[in-house]
Order: sequence, then C-alpha cells, then structure tokens
Amino acid sequence: MSDYRSGFAQEIESFVSYRKASGTWNEHASAQNLKYFDRYCADHFADSSVLTQEMIDAWCTQRDTETSSSCYIRTLIVREFIKYLCDRGMTGIAVPKPPKLEKRQYIPHAFTEEELARFFEACDSIVPYKGRPASVVRKLQCPVFFRLLYSSGMRTTEARYLKREDVDLEHGVVNVRKSKGYDQHYVALHDTMTELLIRYDEAIDKIQPGRTYFFESLKGTCYGRDWVNDNFKKMWESANGTAKGIVPYDVRHHYAVENINSWEDDSFTFSEKLHCLSRSMGHRHIQSTLYYYSITPRLADKIQAKTEDGFNEIVPEVWDEED
Repeated sequence: MSDYRSGFAQEIESFVSYRKASGTWNEHASAQNLKYFDRYCADHFADSSVLTQEMIDAWCTQRDTETSSSCYIRTLIVREFIKYLCDRGMTGIAVPKPPKLEKRQYIPHAFTEEELARFFEACDSIVPYKGRPASVVRKLQCPVFFRLLYSSGMRTTEARYLKREDVDLEHGVVNVRKSKGYDQHYVALHDTMTELLIRYDEAIDKIQPGRTYFFESLKGTCYGRDWVNDNFKKMWESANGTAKGIVPYDVRHHYAVENINSWEDDSFTFSEKLHCLSRSMGHRHIQSTLYYYSITPRLADKIQAKTEDGFNEIVPEVWDEED
C-alpha cells in the first residue's frame, strides 16, 4: 500500500525510488516534508488527479509563521520533485524560485583547551549501568564519536551515517558517502585517531558483531541527531556547566578555525592548504571555507589590514551553507 494519498502518488513513489537508487535520498530531511505536501494536495485538491501549478504555488509560498530559511527547507524536496518531472517531460509546471535567504550572523562557541579537556574527560568517565547493554555501548561510542568530530571536522550527520565499510582502518581514511548536498569526499585521519578507531572497532565488535554502521545502535540502525545532541549536552554540562548556546556542530567550526589559525605565519601561501581543507570538510564551493576567515580571531584582521578593500571581495556577507 502506498504511503501517499494524492492523485500523483505514483509519480512521487517513482521519484523517491530514483533518489534512493542514486544515493541522493535523505530520509530525515526529505521524507516528512514530501509526505506533508502529498497530504496537503490530497486534502485541499481532492478533485484533481494530476499535479497543477496552483498546488505548487500554494505550497511553496512562504507562510507568515516561517523564516525564509524554514520555508526553503520545507519546500526544497518539492522543488526537486518538480525538476525530476520536468527533466523527464512529465510536467510543464514551472519550478518556483526558492525564497531569498536572510543573512544570518551565527557565531559558534569558541572552545578553550580547558573546556575541551574537561569535556573529553567526562566522555571517558561514563559509567555504564549494570545489566544495560545500551549504556555499555554508549561508554565505548561517545568518547570515540566526539573525538572523531573534533579531529576531522566531519559533520555530525556524516559521522552518524558512517558505515563500517567506509572506514579504512589500514590507511586511516574515511569515505564520506552520506554528506550534505550528497557530495562524496574523503577524510584523512590523524594517526592517533586511526589507532583509537581500531581499538574501538575491536571492542565494539565483541558486543555488536557484523554491524553495518560504524556507530550503530542496538537496534541495528544509525543514531538520530537526538542521540548526538543529548549526549553532547549531558557530557558538556557535566564538565563545564550550562550548554546553552553550544551545539555539537560547533566542534566542526572549531576544527576549521584551529587549522586556519595554524597558517597565520604563512602569509599568502595558504591557497593550497585552503583547498585541502575545503575538500576535506566536504565544501562544494571554496567560498564556504572562506567564511571561516571572518570568524577566525586575529587572522581576519591581519588579512583585512593587508588587503583593505580586497578583503570584502574575498569574504563577502553571504548565506553560509553550514547553517
């Protein structure tokens, strides 16, 4: 039985099958919004058995309760669905333009060495509950998961979806297949991180033999974002007090900033390093990596002083793909 109720349910199913087969389907980000759209059309256009421009325009209009960003996210998969149909000559509907995204100046938390040391000590000090396998698994996974984010700059989603087959423990290379924007890329790990992953893999294999995901739940699935957020908050508050305004994704920002700060004395010979950092972090455009110059202490000021007006061309005020 179909999960969809609109008059064009079959077309939606074909679209979803195509995205899954091509490895570009995001169950968390896309499935729910596509179902909401299907139900909206079924409820408000019950007499129509085909997709119409009126349906699309009504759904994609920004609501009074929405920001441009939330509207963009809600309508993205529907706009992709229309593009899919247009490319195959299955509809002549015009794809609505996405809302103009508002500029946001998000300042990630600036971690100190002391804060991070206390945080990882808290991760290492997790005490499992007797007779509760999930707590034993958590003790093994949390210290490794968060150190992987810290040492590689991986997105939390990338680490959650990471499969065991994608981690080359012999050469210390991670193949990131499930990434934002579906851009596959590789991450070379530090030797100490590789050694930690090897020890973790051997230990967890005794509890979860034959697992699919590198960090796998006892249900045999990858973890949801709540697992990351809840564990991060609990460990952070245990080590450093309130976690208000601090999120796991800030660890990725920290990775970029620390790398860029280490180039401070290289003057203008950092182009090659910048491109390597950009590829390692899975950025589609170099401009997304340049964003970090604007939030890196001292370095942004130094570049601005040397380039004056040219700095504004290098680091424009643009919407950041990390948001």
